[in-house]
Amino acid sequence: MMSSELLSFGWLQQLLVVLLKLTLSFTGPTNGTECTARGPASYILVFTGHWSPQTFPKQYPLFRPPAQWSKLMAITHNKQHRLFQEGALASIGVQNFAEVGVTVDLVKGAKDARKRRAVGAMYRTAGIATGIGHSSTELLLQPRSPLLSLMVKVIPSPDWFVGVDSLNLCEGDKWKQEVTLDLQPFDAGTDSGFTFSSPNYPTVPQENITQITSQMPKHPANSFYYPRLTELPPIASIRLTRQRRSSSRQTPMSNHILPHPIHPQRFSETPLDCEVSLWSSWGLCLGPCSSAGVRHRTRYILLWPANAGAPCPEMEEQTECTAHNCLKPQ
Repeated sequence: MMSSELLSFGWLQQLLVVLLKLTLSFTGPTNGTECTARGPASYILVFTGHWSPQTFPKQYPLFRPPAQWSKLMAITHNKQHRLFQEGALASIGVQNFAEVGVTVDLVKGAKDARKRRAVGAMYRTAGIATGIGHSSTELLLQPRSPLLSLMVKVIPSPDWFVGVDSLNLCEGDKWKQEVTLDLQPFDAGTDSGFTFSSPNYPTVPQENITQITSQMPKHPANSFYYPRLTELPPIASIRLTRQRRSSSRQTPMSNHILPHPIHPQRFSETPLDCEVSLWSSWGLCLGPCSSAGVRHRTRYILLWPANAGAPCPEMEEQTECTAHNCLKPQ
């Protein structure tokens, strides 16, 4: 009887070990990244565009359409979901948003993830009609979804956007009080246009999402190519400020109502050097052969200098002709 009881106890012990391992395999290791805060946290999110002709003078869009920002799309979530990820392929939702600003597939993806309890909530703000401006909204983050991701499309552009991927606003059992981030542009990898106003030119096969820098893509036609700069100035930024809530629930803040006045940041002007075409072929020699005439070649300006950039060189050049290439008068 004693032996039977020992066997039964040993079997139960093994079963408990197996159940514990299965539980850990589903939840995954915490590594201290799980949020153990006792309650939710409210934040004011302020998005600020810094896109100006002083900081980004190259091909700055002035019309059809002028420089502007799309609506902001933000979600709160846990580590089981990603809105986008640098170095990975863009989803159809990210592609449609980055190329044409359509949010239908992004919203559908967030709703599907919410059913799996991977997404907490979704937020949107209206677009900004200029390159410099602000939009804002109030966020409510729960301990089970402490990560924030967001995207804003650069308008006009082939498939460029700024965004934040999985920003953790919870540290252990505490919510962060304030976070400020400078944003750089991303290429969604679905359109091969080089300039803000490039026509639609699908990338086949699709490439990974990459950050655009002053050196990459390394092509003189690229709107963000500034070889004199080690890094681009911030084209946008976000600021998250935690709100203190009284016992009586406050009225939620609507879009574009800022928590306090915001003074625009001032960045140094980005120098833009003159860019010129290659020389044309030499023209025919003009003048009597006896006095050795002259011949000319020309080039034209591709990009005018700005913000104390290098000036343009001479656009025309001439040289004396030799007798064998002199054009004889008829």
